[in-house]
Amino acid sequence: LKWLFSPHFFPEINDSEGHPSSSHQALKGTSKWATSLESLLEDPEGVKRFREFLKKEFSEENVLFWLACEEFKKTQGKKQMQEKAKEIYMTFLSSKASSQVNVEGQSRLSETILETPHPLMFQKLQDQIFNLMKYDSYSRFLKSDIFLNHKKCEEQEENSPEAQTAAKRASRIYNT
Repeated sequence: LKWLFSPHFFPEINDSEGHPSSSHQALKGTSKWATSLESLLEDPEGVKRFREFLKKEFSEENVLFWLACEEFKKTQGKKQMQEKAKEIYMTFLSSKASSQVNVEGQSRLSETILETPHPLMFQKLQDQIFNLMKYDSYSRFLKSDIFLNHKKCEEQEENSPEAQTAAKRASRIYNT
């Protein structure tokens, strides 16, 4: 899970045709993050800011577990799946886990589940953590200094003379 703790972790977001997503979508940045936790988790910058917030709340392991499960679903090959499943189990689910998440039924989990891994083996636990974040941490994040300061910076950038000049140039081009 070293990849998960890297500040550069998060797969590139692509559109339906596999091209990097355009920054010219209707909503972006904090406006998009505020629409839903799903939208926030689709944006690498949003994930970074949410992690920053959760770290201050001593619950960063929740989003790290969720991200690890998302990455695990894409894992190919039984051996790689076993290795990643064991890593997830040891990091987040075992009683000795360094970043243990609090999920229902955890006491019944044992390493035997790692013998026959499958892409959705952590789905129920991942859903629990997602709901915990959605109905608890996410609403506090939207009121946090981290979110509000980022939003303020975005608004200042949008209202800067350079941004307005570019917008005017763009409107002249499209209105001809």
